[in-house]
Amino acid sequence: MDIFDSVVAHGHERVLVCSNPDAGLKAIIAIHSTVLGPGLGGVRMWPYASTDEALTDALRLSRGMTYKAAAAGLHLGGAKAVILGDSKTQKSETLMRSFGRFVESLGGHYITAEDVGTDTADMETIGAETSWVTGLPVDRGGSGDPSPVTARGVHQGMKAAAEKVWGSASLTGRSVAVQGLGSVGGYLAGYLAAEGAKVLGCDIDSEACTDARERSGVEIVPPEQIYDVDCDVFAPCALGASLNETTIPRLKAKVVAGAANNQLAVEDRDGNELHRRGILYAPDFVINAGGLINVYNEYIGYDRERALRMADGIFATTGRIFAIAERDGIPSYLAGDRHAEERIAAVRRLGPRHWELSARTRVPLRP
Repeated sequence: MDIFDSVVAHGHERVLVCSNPDAGLKAIIAIHSTVLGPGLGGVRMWPYASTDEALTDALRLSRGMTYKAAAAGLHLGGAKAVILGDSKTQKSETLMRSFGRFVESLGGHYITAEDVGTDTADMETIGAETSWVTGLPVDRGGSGDPSPVTARGVHQGMKAAAEKVWGSASLTGRSVAVQGLGSVGGYLAGYLAAEGAKVLGCDIDSEACTDARERSGVEIVPPEQIYDVDCDVFAPCALGASLNETTIPRLKAKVVAGAANNQLAVEDRDGNELHRRGILYAPDFVINAGGLINVYNEYIGYDRERALRMADGIFATTGRIFAIAERDGIPSYLAGDRHAEERIAAVRRLGPRHWELSARTRVPLRP
């Protein structure tokens, strides 16, 4: 893979390769767009098989963050970082602090947060080297775990899809198959059960399955059978690319609405196939924006009620996406992109970006 060709192909503004052998750090920070504001996106720590694989993930995820922030109406751009390594065995204070110094070197163009393989404790460690970090523990003035807010937004997006398909936003009596019962999927299962939905779920982690069954009454099915479950809604909440030419034909649901990023393995092929089969797809970057909304509120001064209120707004945003799809005669995945792109293009026409001046003069929110 040629890194320059990849950056151009994805439309990125900047890609920073971070290396500190003494700290064991190998990382990539990808900034896709800062048209709407500084690029905010989590840092993922994962044992990638190769540097090319890590770069591809960073480029794809950061582009997704641009669209997510734009669709949610936030004053943020899109970025993402990946650290090559096993979070269970290779994570250390020096590695995280070293990463924090690279974040600081970008002068506010990138704001980091937690993601797969990192947590609030890691953000606190990174915060020792930079103020451009969110997702801090509550006792450090942060917003804590964003998972409940992410799940709340997904729930609202799912309800908007239900209204479009069945004429009612209520999920009472509906059956929902949740693929992945971790942080976000577990909370989503709880919200659905509380509303009176029948929840089926799976996870490769037996403890997550046990917790979901005991707390929310989730009916556990083997992971390899989740696509074949007879259900109204299929909710991908694990890693991305789960919807592909092999799995889509197995779906019995009329709605796909979940928390996972990049659910469509090949966006145009798989998005069109869902549309052809009459399965309404709630674009992932639209309905899983609750976590971003949460850390955005931390960035501007955290208010829990405001964050939850903004996450509830995902219901209306998702409805607008479906309206665009119907108006323009296009699949919903394209309508989601169009909604985000129109906002970015409109703001780009304004000219110079004044948020950059604010970033240069911003007083750090924490020591």
